[in-house]
Amino acid sequence: MRLEGKKALITAAGQGIGRASALALAAEGAQVWATDLNPKLLESYQGVANITALPLDVLDKAAIHKLVGGLPALDVLFNCAGFVHGGTALQATDEELEFAFQLNVRAQFWMIQAVLPKMQAQKRGSIINMASVCGSIKGLPNRFIYGTTKAAVIGLTKSVAADFVADGVRCNAICPGTVDTPSLQDRINANADPVEARKAFIARQPLGRLAQAHEIAPLVTFLASDESAFVTGQAYNIDGGITI
Repeated sequence: MRLEGKKALITAAGQGIGRASALALAAEGAQVWATDLNPKLLESYQGVANITALPLDVLDKAAIHKLVGGLPALDVLFNCAGFVHGGTALQATDEELEFAFQLNVRAQFWMIQAVLPKMQAQKRGSIINMASVCGSIKGLPNRFIYGTTKAAVIGLTKSVAADFVADGVRCNAICPGTVDTPSLQDRINANADPVEARKAFIARQPLGRLAQAHEIAPLVTFLASDESAFVTGQAYNIDGGITI
């Protein structure tokens, strides 16, 4: 059990990468608090060992501090919540950009602020932020807002890592390529021709397929574990060859 005794909090754990990661951490012995905005998505955790499911709106700062304040000191925080906007800089609206920064960046900042004091006090902690290969690592077409915010996440990650490395708190980001999740399927279905849209997503993956959520979870597990004790401030690509 690589995570025996560790306590972890995951946002957007109702489905996709968040859910796969919650199950993976729990299977390795961690006590996991799986949170999501949608309580219905959390019902599937009923009876799952080592997982407590709790509703949480990461856009509500007071709710974040209330939840974290009621938990013991955490060893792991996985900031998984986010949203993908399509379009170019000419198509983006102020409202879309504001929402994306609130959810993709500020919510991570709020979560980190909430968990850091107890992590500092115990002199250990691993913060894992959801970034993307889309952003400062690679520009992808029609992802202006998403790429801009995910670039900010990598900057946030490195800054937190630099500020708290002496306190034993590590902060890293994961940068997936295209992952076959319910949220991706929603974006595909929004196209006039969903079949062609899916083919286009697959075509940009050199491996010739989309990733599955359970293929991302092992990287989260590694960064949560003591195996990564000498790793901080890094952005890990897990992208099926997009950045080759």
